[in-house]
Amino acid sequence: MLTEERHRIIRSLLMNDSVVKLQDIMDATDASESTVRRDLSQLEESGELVRIHGGAKRIFTVEYEPSVREKIGQFTDEKDRIGRYAASLVEANAFIYIDAGTTTMAMIPYIQALGITVVTNGLEIASELANRDIQTILLGGQVKPKTYAMIGSDTQKQLKQYRFSKAFIGTNGIDSQYGFTTPDIEEANIKQMAINQANQAYILSDSSKFEKVSFCKIVELDDATIITNQLEASTKDKYEKYTKVKEV
Repeated sequence: MLTEERHRIIRSLLMNDSVVKLQDIMDATDASESTVRRDLSQLEESGELVRIHGGAKRIFTVEYEPSVREKIGQFTDEKDRIGRYAASLVEANAFIYIDAGTTTMAMIPYIQALGITVVTNGLEIASELANRDIQTILLGGQVKPKTYAMIGSDTQKQLKQYRFSKAFIGTNGIDSQYGFTTPDIEEANIKQMAINQANQAYILSDSSKFEKVSFCKIVELDDATIITNQLEASTKDKYEKYTKVKEV
């Protein structure tokens, strides 16, 4: 087996399990212990893993948080498809939560259900909803300039009053080990609370967020359904072991 093929197998093993034993790599690559150790040394030097006693550990990077203005022009086609599908899930007279974010924002032009009430912590989300004569409750609190999200103890206190049929949430990272994550603890708390208070929760995310980890955990993968664009078969198979994935 060629070196690059062994490296590909090692990367794949680490994507499925953040820690892989040396013997498992040897079995998967049909290579000797000395060959595998050499491969691990090469991958460690390139920054792809960390060697540990008896195997290797995957490296993950904590993702930088882009501003709304930085994100607004990214993955626009994917967000549009995700938003259109998410909006189709909203039923007449429903009481729902829409999280702050550019992907959740893409829902709004496609909402057709009548008589709904939307609770949101997104300033721009609330503005767009009001422009479309949708009954809207904007949570109070501190405004986070980077994302135009309302955060803080006042926001959480108000959010505790509500229960939702469905919650539509954005995320910065999706990882099989670390779940759904976001860079800010205050936003993570709001997202977690909304998910816990909804009958059904949906994470709206383009495929670039997979295999990414941010600083603060929101919830586990099995706490929400992921709505995303087309994934590679291996990625879809991997994540469907943990949660439902809807590709649009």
